[in-house]
Amino acid sequence: MAVAAPSLGNGELSQPLLDLEAGQIRRARDGWHAVLRIGSVEHRVWSKEPPVVGGLYTAELPFDDDFEERAFAARRLWRAINGRSAGPAFRDLSKQRRERLGEALRALDAHAAGGTYRVIAEALFGKKRIPDRAWKTHDLRNRTVRLVQTGLALVLGGYRRLLRPGHKDE
Repeated sequence: MAVAAPSLGNGELSQPLLDLEAGQIRRARDGWHAVLRIGSVEHRVWSKEPPVVGGLYTAELPFDDDFEERAFAARRLWRAINGRSAGPAFRDLSKQRRERLGEALRALDAHAAGGTYRVIAEALFGKKRIPDRAWKTHDLRNRTVRLVQTGLALVLGGYRRLLRPGHKDE
C-alpha cells in the first residue's frame, strides 16, 4: 500500500512514495490496518481494500461525532507525507494537568495499598507540609481526598474523557 507523494508540476515527485507495506500492516475483519512512522510521529491508517503498490489514496471522513478528530488526524498525515511538520497532537494536556493526573494515580495506588490519607499526603507533598494538628480540616487533606477520587474515577472509565473530551456518552 503506497501513498503517492504530491507532484511538483513537472512530473517529478516532491518526495519518494511512502510504502505502507514497509510499515506494520495487518489484515483484520474490518479491513487493513497500518502503522506508519513518518519522522517521529506514528500514523495509524485503515483501508477497506488491500494494499496496492503505487496506489493513490483518499481520506473518507464521515460527518459523525468523531469528525473533528478524524479531520485533524488526516491533516497531520497529509502534512507528514508532504515533508512538513505534523504539528501538535490534537488534544495535548497541559503540564499541570499531566502532573495532577500522575498525582491522582499515585494517590490511588497508595490508597489501594491501604495507605491513609495522611500517609498519602506525606508521600505526595512531603512530611514537613503536613501539620501535626488540624489535619482533618487542612487543605492538603482535602486535596489528597480529591486526588484519590480522581484516580478512582479514571480507573472506572473516566480516562476516556481524556481521549474524547466533550463527549457525553462516556
